[in-house]
Amino acid sequence: MAQPAAEGPVPPAAPFQVERRPVEDLKAVFATVESVRQTKARTRIAGTLTGLRVVEGDRVADGQVIASVVDPKLALQAAALDARLESLRAQTRQAETELARARQLRASGTGTQQKLDDTQTALDVLRAQTAAMTADRAVVEQQRREGEVLAPAAGRILQVTAIAGAVTMAGEPVATIATDRHVLRLRLPERHARFIKAGDPVLVGERGLAPATAADTDGADRLARGTIRLVYPELEAGQVVADAEMPADGATDGAGTGGYFVGERVRVLVATGTREALVVPPVYLTVRSGAEMAVLADGREVVVRSGRPVPALGDRPAGVEVLSGLRPGDRLVKPLGTTETAR
Repeated sequence: MAQPAAEGPVPPAAPFQVERRPVEDLKAVFATVESVRQTKARTRIAGTLTGLRVVEGDRVADGQVIASVVDPKLALQAAALDARLESLRAQTRQAETELARARQLRASGTGTQQKLDDTQTALDVLRAQTAAMTADRAVVEQQRREGEVLAPAAGRILQVTAIAGAVTMAGEPVATIATDRHVLRLRLPERHARFIKAGDPVLVGERGLAPATAADTDGADRLARGTIRLVYPELEAGQVVADAEMPADGATDGAGTGGYFVGERVRVLVATGTREALVVPPVYLTVRSGAEMAVLADGREVVVRSGRPVPALGDRPAGVEVLSGLRPGDRLVKPLGTTETAR
């Protein structure tokens, strides 16, 4: 019986070469969740507000009816126009009959051409009046339809400023709507204005003002990735204002903050400068007898002093900054047989 082939030794991992790389100086700031745009749903006619269908917090679709305005005078105008239209139609039918009689008399030679022309003109006038009255009736009907207050954009109702039964004028706001697209509005000191630009990556902490610090490198999955969307060209009270987006589930827009409350505060890490530093993955460092150690590729162990964790940002992986003990070009291997937990 053939013996199973023995498994060969697992090849060691390739050494990690220590090099200097750019490291961002991250500043933790508070960002406020704000909608990209806020708009107001306004009445289009004067009348009495009825059928208010929304409250604060409701989501609405673009063009959704959120309230109705009723003007009783429009119904009276429509009834008056309907009566006048019926009168004009009756006069038109009579004029058509007279025109047919005038044509017969003219054909038999007993009627005059003037009588025929007068009858034709009277019929044309009645038809024109009927068309004008029909247009007036359509205007009244359109005004009645404009009594519906429509949501000008899809979003969430922030504030309802009207009450059912109130008398409103045309153009008065009924509700304030925040669009579904939200941003994180940052405000940084003026000295950081030259470091921040559109497209820069940011790290966003958890909701509920959970800390978002560089120490979260080991739990980097707790930090959401975002991008600076816009840097406003005007300073406000000595601060530079910028908007950041946080995509959700691979989306490319600010859908990641769509479920936040408008005005909610979130901790955000923003790069406010770049410097060169030695950064190594934490698996290449270990703690032995209270000292941090690193193993070189030739087997020597060196004592190192590490600094703060460096979170992953953009295309740069996470790691630990090494302050002393290593130099560029050193090759590290993962320590084996350590009795204490690696960093």
